[in-house]
Amino acid sequence: MSTFYLGLIVLVYMLSLAYLGYLGYKKTTSSDDYLVGGRQMNPIVMALSYGATFISASAIVGFGGVAAAYGMGIQWLCLLNMFMGVIIAFIIFGRPTRKLGVLYNAATFPQLLGRRYHSRAIQIFAAAVIFLCMPLYAAVVLKGGAVFLEQIFHIDFNIALLIFTLIVASYVIAGGMKGVMYTDAYQAVIMFFCMSFLLVYLYKQLGMGFTEANVALGNISDLVPEKFSLLGHQGWTSMPKSGSPQWYTLVTSLILGVGIGCLAQPQLVVRFMTVKSTKQLNRGVFIGCLFLIITVGSIYHAGALSNLYFLKTEGKVATELLGDIDKIIPYFINHAMPSWFSALFMLCILSASMSTMSSQFHTMGAAAGADIYAPLTGNNQKNTTRVVRIAILFSIAVSYIICYLLPMNIIARGTAIFMGVCASTFLPAYFSVLYWKRATRSGVLFSMWAGLLASLFALAFLHKAEAVPFGLCKLLFGRDLLIDVFPWFAIDPIIYAFPVSVITIIVVSLLTKKE
Repeated sequence: MSTFYLGLIVLVYMLSLAYLGYLGYKKTTSSDDYLVGGRQMNPIVMALSYGATFISASAIVGFGGVAAAYGMGIQWLCLLNMFMGVIIAFIIFGRPTRKLGVLYNAATFPQLLGRRYHSRAIQIFAAAVIFLCMPLYAAVVLKGGAVFLEQIFHIDFNIALLIFTLIVASYVIAGGMKGVMYTDAYQAVIMFFCMSFLLVYLYKQLGMGFTEANVALGNISDLVPEKFSLLGHQGWTSMPKSGSPQWYTLVTSLILGVGIGCLAQPQLVVRFMTVKSTKQLNRGVFIGCLFLIITVGSIYHAGALSNLYFLKTEGKVATELLGDIDKIIPYFINHAMPSWFSALFMLCILSASMSTMSSQFHTMGAAAGADIYAPLTGNNQKNTTRVVRIAILFSIAVSYIICYLLPMNIIARGTAIFMGVCASTFLPAYFSVLYWKRATRSGVLFSMWAGLLASLFALAFLHKAEAVPFGLCKLLFGRDLLIDVFPWFAIDPIIYAFPVSVITIIVVSLLTKKE
């Protein structure tokens, strides 16, 4: 496709986003509008926004690359995302969240926790965790979108990153939650149709049907690179060898970390507070399930099958052709798909990245402005909205800087780290807010502290993937890991931290008087 038509497509896309952002800006007249869309959002818009926020460039670029490297085992994450991230999230967590949000007039996740227990400390602590930890997740999403722009347009990564960041910043700061959700819904539609076409066209490129292609993929297990085979890789249609390093990475880090962590994502929880009734929330379940199974299922399947395409055209499997897992999907799209689809898929990646980043930046800004600044200063709503916008700008700048410091093969892992920290820090407290009346203020606060500290300790001193490059354990103790015996260094931090958080909230709540 010529540069002119490519530029024209991008221009139309950007103008559409600008209009939707402006629409959100015009309809935002109060802090309630800015934070939760006035609690009057259309259920279809809410469900599409939820799905688009859930599925970022890290899911498409990062986890698609993981599927190319590890194989079809990552499809368990798709199933868990649909079951936990939509069915359980909407029905078990979403309904009471919406009701309590109205009851306590909570417009953010930290407000829900803090006002339920009449604790400013809980609200501020939860907001601080979001504001300080979420930039890592935002940075990996930024990188996913910028890497794709770099591959498609053949432009410098730094330029791609700058353009990408400025575009998102413009409509998030101005439009608030309404602007974010309108653009999310539009982007979700693009993602849905792109992923549907991708899988159909891939089978056409391979010249095989569904069963034939999967059998062919299973038959090339002897081509698994030696470095992966030594880690437990048994082929792209099989799970890694049980108990192997790759099995622990796939199951504990990627599948469990992201599959469970999605329940306690602040930017997703707040979506439940944007509709006006539980009935409307129920309408979003089918839309959310359909969206996730098509978008995530397609890219994971295509990622694994890309090995057949690369073997046919390049004589190598994906990880031998490209050393950086994060570049496999962009390279595959650019070479396997027609040029017009490469341009359209670029919009899909932009949509996935922008929808997630806009929600992340909005959540970080709300955490700083509405959950920290407002309780500490007692300022009015107008000042709060202004501070939220300033905090969003600051969060964007920090995420932009972190993106430059990220190593290769980090997109999927960075997502899993943040979701694991969220699950360990927030999920026991969030569940107790909704269902366990015996939980106390002290129990919730100690649980969040315990989950966060246990996560950070495991990341810095126990889990090899982070502890070795971080180097803190080496600096303090003269060794890379405190426990360098397999499988302990391969077990994800969520396996340590989440039980610690659960036990803490139960024990402390039972030992303290309920207020």
